[in-house]
Amino acid sequence: MWLERLLRSTMPKQFEVRFPAECENLPDGFWSAVDVWIKKPHVVNKRLCGVQETMDGDDEEAALRLLPHDVVAWLSGSCRDNTHRTCLSSHIRTFIPKVNTYGTRKQKEVVVKDLDGQQVTFVPFEEAEAGQVSWKKDNIYSIKLCAVDSGQWALELHVRTAETWFSDGVSYPNLAWLATDLLPKLLRWAVTCKSGLFPNTLSLLPVEKYSLVYQRLKEKYKALVKVWPEVTDPDKFVYEDVAIATYLLVLWSEERAELHVDARQSFVDLGCGNGLLVHILANEGHPGKGIDVRKRKIWDMYGTDTVLQEEAITPGEDFLFPETDWLIGNHSDELTPWIPIMAARSSYTCRYFVLPCCFFDFYGKYRRRHSQKSQYKEYIDFVDEVSRVSGFHTFRDCLRIPSTKRVCLLGKRRTYKASEEDQAEDQRAGYIRSRHAAPESDIVTGWGSGFRPRERAETVRNCMALSRDLVDGVVLRVAQALLGMCDEHRPSDDWKRGGSLCVGEVAALLEQDTLKQLKNECGGLQTLLKNNHQVFQVEGGKVRIRDWRDGTPWRTHGKRKAEASSNALKTRQCWFDRHHPQGCPLLAEECTFAHGLEELRESTRPVRNKTNKNI
Repeated sequence: MWLERLLRSTMPKQFEVRFPAECENLPDGFWSAVDVWIKKPHVVNKRLCGVQETMDGDDEEAALRLLPHDVVAWLSGSCRDNTHRTCLSSHIRTFIPKVNTYGTRKQKEVVVKDLDGQQVTFVPFEEAEAGQVSWKKDNIYSIKLCAVDSGQWALELHVRTAETWFSDGVSYPNLAWLATDLLPKLLRWAVTCKSGLFPNTLSLLPVEKYSLVYQRLKEKYKALVKVWPEVTDPDKFVYEDVAIATYLLVLWSEERAELHVDARQSFVDLGCGNGLLVHILANEGHPGKGIDVRKRKIWDMYGTDTVLQEEAITPGEDFLFPETDWLIGNHSDELTPWIPIMAARSSYTCRYFVLPCCFFDFYGKYRRRHSQKSQYKEYIDFVDEVSRVSGFHTFRDCLRIPSTKRVCLLGKRRTYKASEEDQAEDQRAGYIRSRHAAPESDIVTGWGSGFRPRERAETVRNCMALSRDLVDGVVLRVAQALLGMCDEHRPSDDWKRGGSLCVGEVAALLEQDTLKQLKNECGGLQTLLKNNHQVFQVEGGKVRIRDWRDGTPWRTHGKRKAEASSNALKTRQCWFDRHHPQGCPLLAEECTFAHGLEELRESTRPVRNKTNKNI
C-alpha cells in the first residue's frame, strides 16, 4: 500500500534510487545495466527462460510504427527533443516463460531507447496466433537516468498508469517488484559494469526451443530424484544433467537442420559418472554409450538400452572412436584437455562437447601461468587453446545449470581440409610435447606416457577413514587441554568453557605418529576438528569449546543446521553429557544429541553430499 500511495502522489516520477557519489561509470554503465534487463531478464525474473529479440538494428523505426498514436505522443513528450523522434530507437522482444500459461498468445514488448534523454521505455502487447495485437497500455513504464542534487545521479521509475497496473509475475512484473527489486539491481550493475568474461547463457541455441525441451525432460525424469541411490545430491545432479542433455539435444537438432540430415548423432560420454546424461540421450533416440572407471549403483536402474561401460580411460590408440559423431566430457576432470585431441584423432568429422570443472593439464594438475586472470578463466582459455591447436573452430557457451562452472566448449568443424590431416597431426603432437617432457619413444606416437587415469577405488580424503578410536582420542585430548585453560570472560560459577588455542598449538599436543596419520588426510588436523563441530568451534585459525547456549547457528557445507527441538531425531550421543565435568549446558529435551543410551534413535535419512558426480 505504501508504494501505491507513493505512486499516486509523485506522478510522473514514481520511484528513485541514487548512485553513490564516487560512481564514474555513468552514463555508459546505465546502458550496460539496461541491456542486461533487456537481453537477459531471466537473471532477475526467475519465471522467465529468456527473450527473443527482433528488429534490432535492421529497421528500428518499424517497431515505433506499430505503436498506437497516444503512446507515441506520450513517448515523444518524454523525449528531450520533442520536435523530432530521431532520439528514439526501438526493437521488439518476445518473452519466453519457463512454463507457458499463455497458450498460443505471445507476450511482447516494444523497447524504446531515448539515447539523448538517458531513458528506456517498455510498451507491452500481446500477439495472437493470427497476428492480432492487443496493447497493454496500463503497463507501460520507463527507467530514466537523471542528474540530481550536487551532480549526483539517480535512477527513476516512471509508469504511465499506476492505479490499473496488471501483474501476473511472469511477463507482467509486479510494480512493487520493479521499484524495490529491479531498480536497485540496475543501479548495482551500472556501478560495477564490466565487460563479460564469458558468453551469455545459451548464446548458441534458440532459447524458446531450449525452454520447451527442458520442461518436457524435467517432467519426464523428475521421478529419479525420489529413488536416487547415490550419496550425491539428487536435486542438483538430476536437474543439472537434464539441463545438459537439453542443451545437447537442441544443439544436435539445430545441427541436423543445418546439414539437412535426419539421422540422430551418435556419442560417447567419457567419464560418464552416474550415467544419467547417457541414459537421457539414449532415451531420446541418440545411439551412444558412457565409459567410466567405476560403476555406480544407479547404473542397474537404467535398463539394457542405456550402454554403460566400466573401464579406465587412457588417451591412446585404444580410445579413438572413428564411427562416433560427438565425444562428450561432462566434468571429465583429468580427461578434459584430451577430449579435443581424441575427437580430432578419431575422425575428421568427429566433434566434441566439454564442460570443464576441475583443473587438469595433459599429465597432472594444471599450473597457473597468468595471475591477472581468475583460475577458472585461465583454465577455460587453456582448453580453448587445446581445441584450436587440435584444428577446431571453437565455440564457447554458458549453460543454465546449478553450478559455478557453467562454461562449455564445442568443436563443431575443422579449420583445415581433410587432405591436410598430416600437418594438423604434427601440430597437435608438437603442442602435447611442449606441455610435457615425454620419452622419445612416446613422442613418435604423439600421446606421451605421463597420463595417470583415475584410480578404480574411490579414495576417502576428508578424515572419515580414520579409526574411531584415534578420532575420539584426539578430540578428548584437545578438549581437556582447552578446558584446563582459564576463561577470563565468564563467571566462576558458570558452565566451564575454558580457553582457546591456535591450530599450531593444538598440533603440539599430539604425538608425531598421530600427526603423521592426519597429514595423510585431506585437511589434516583442522578438518578433524571441524568435523567434530558438536565439540569444537573453529574460527580464524582458533579452536575453542562450543557453547550450545549461545544460539549461534553453525553451518555444514553452507547449509544452516536445523535448530534444536524436542522432537529432533537423536542419532548420536552428546559428548558433553559424557565427558564434560559439568555435563551438557542444555537440558536433555533442548539438546539435539542423546543424553543416555535410552534416547538414541537410528537414522533413516540417507547420507548425501555434494561431491563431484565423477568422484
